Amino acid sequence: MNSLIVLNKNDNVGVSQFIIPEKTKIDGQDISTIDPIPFGHKVCLKPINKGDPIIKYDQIIGFASKNINAGEHVHTHNLEFKEFERAFKVNNKKTIVDENADTFFNGILRENGQVATRNYIGIVSTVNCSATVTKMIVEKIKYSNILNDYPNIDGIVPITHSTGCGMNTVSEGMQMFQRTIDGFKNHPNFSHVFVIGLGCECAQVSLFDESVKKHNRIHFLTIQDEGGTKKIVDKVLSQIKNLLSEANDIKRTPESVSHLTLALQCGGSDGYSGITANPALGVAADMLVKKGGSSILSETPEIYGAEHLLINRANSQETADKLMKRLEWWKHYTSINNSTMDNNPAPGNKRGGLTTILEKSLGAVAKGGKSILEDVLEYAEPLKNKGFNFMDSPGYDPVSVTGQVASGANVICFTTGRGSCFGCKPVPSLKLSTNSAMYEKMEEDMDINCGTIAEGKEDIEKVGSKIFDLVVNTASGNKSKSEINGYGDEEFNPWQVGVVM
Repeated sequence: MNSLIVLNKNDNVGVSQFIIPEKTKIDGQDISTIDPIPFGHKVCLKPINKGDPIIKYDQIIGFASKNINAGEHVHTHNLEFKEFERAFKVNNKKTIVDENADTFFNGILRENGQVATRNYIGIVSTVNCSATVTKMIVEKIKYSNILNDYPNIDGIVPITHSTGCGMNTVSEGMQMFQRTIDGFKNHPNFSHVFVIGLGCECAQVSLFDESVKKHNRIHFLTIQDEGGTKKIVDKVLSQIKNLLSEANDIKRTPESVSHLTLALQCGGSDGYSGITANPALGVAADMLVKKGGSSILSETPEIYGAEHLLINRANSQETADKLMKRLEWWKHYTSINNSTMDNNPAPGNKRGGLTTILEKSLGAVAKGGKSILEDVLEYAEPLKNKGFNFMDSPGYDPVSVTGQVASGANVICFTTGRGSCFGCKPVPSLKLSTNSAMYEKMEEDMDINCGTIAEGKEDIEKVGSKIFDLVVNTASGNKSKSEINGYGDEEFNPWQVGVVM
């Protein structure tokens, strides 16, 4: 009851497994607590002088802002963020893939060779001005119950947002937005897509119609060209009803897991995230990569302070330079907006035991496992190289996942210690709990409890294997908890960068 998790022999802090009262002898340590220690928070293992580094994961997570005694609670009141030099070295590497991998999932093979994990119809608005029409169409289809007659269609999804106009048409922000819309409208998890604009916006429908040459499943319309709200709603409803039989005419067939791309995400993190769920997800991601599949890690502000661990795994200097370039962009971006890279963790993260961005990042990168870093993608840039990839994005979960799905992710794994609730249609999202207390409290929202690792009931490899199996089963059509609860219609959130004109 009074033991600590000590992750490395060089660490000078341990993590509490329970609420520990003050003046309590710590099992296995020659110390007693000086303060009450909240669940998941850090305890000083030996005296630390002011200015000395505080070590967790055998890595620096911050520096003592005052002298800290053994047994004292280590948190924001006595631990501070400071910049320091992080060592890394790049050696060219080649990924080893099991060419004879015989692991399959029941996927949906599209005519263009892409493989889907779900079968939705999508209504994509190119501008906020067409969002209401988009939702009208979706609501009319849903409330008509017509989809009940087409069991192979998973549903109809509105892709709405607050942007698409008031922006420079040749800006970085517009390029990001275009990649995001393109990634969703071309996603294999949509059997058919209707892209709907107003007609006079900056993000003209013509920006996105290149795929007409490739697919007859994507349709483009504008409210102004169709003659107003009622006319476009009626027209799209009629077209959808005419294609329901075609959309329903699919069957799942055994497909190699090399067709799976796993989005690696965390939100509502706590002091256990880097100990349980994140490294277990890393094991599952490595298993997928070894079988020819892909994984995408993102949230650039939340690898800051741990970037050397990724750079050490880069396949080339070119890939390492891409990552460093994105980090430099973020330092500039935060500075011109009167912010800093340490304006993170969030209040909930801190209540859960995290203190600095360094500590949060060191836990976050564990989701990427140990695979070689094959490429660094711009936000929503299509995946080019199989294997482990990093995609630039903010740490805000809906924005980050939106970019990962646009890049090609067809399954999402989302770790959480505080209890994040999330979905991102058309892609299924699995929730991995970092601790058993939260899992038991929110079991209807969580797919796997990784807190068993901290309790010594299961090791990281075993839980990682369970996550991999769940990914395969979910890709085969089994519903995730977030799908059962109806999440995913409102979470599309493209990254907005630049001036709103």
